[in-house]
Amino acid sequence: MAEQLPPQVQNQVMRFQELQEQLRLIILRKQQFELELREVEAAYEEANNLSPDTTIYKAVGVLLFKTEKDKVLKELSDRKEELDLRIKTLEKQEARLKQQLEELRKSIATYMSQGSSVAGGS
Repeated sequence: MAEQLPPQVQNQVMRFQELQEQLRLIILRKQQFELELREVEAAYEEANNLSPDTTIYKAVGVLLFKTEKDKVLKELSDRKEELDLRIKTLEKQEARLKQQLEELRKSIATYMSQGSSVAGGS
């Protein structure tokens, strides 16, 4: 059927497929950040509930380093802010892609419902 579609509609279908893949990747990346955010929030809560004199070790690669509670809380707080920002950015990209997909879907559907009479369209 693709051979019967005019080049403009073929391009729209290809663009639609590209946008779907981009959307899938953005949703996947957002889910990964959301999972990491939950882990960071849980670690923050655990660290925050520790007494100030508790010894804390931070994993860096395969090594553990002794550190201070305040430093750990600051690092976790900074990471949480960074993840929140990344998630918000991805949500905006996701919304924009969904809008573009809907516009393309309508355009393709219009052509399909009207048949080949629109072949030379905009």
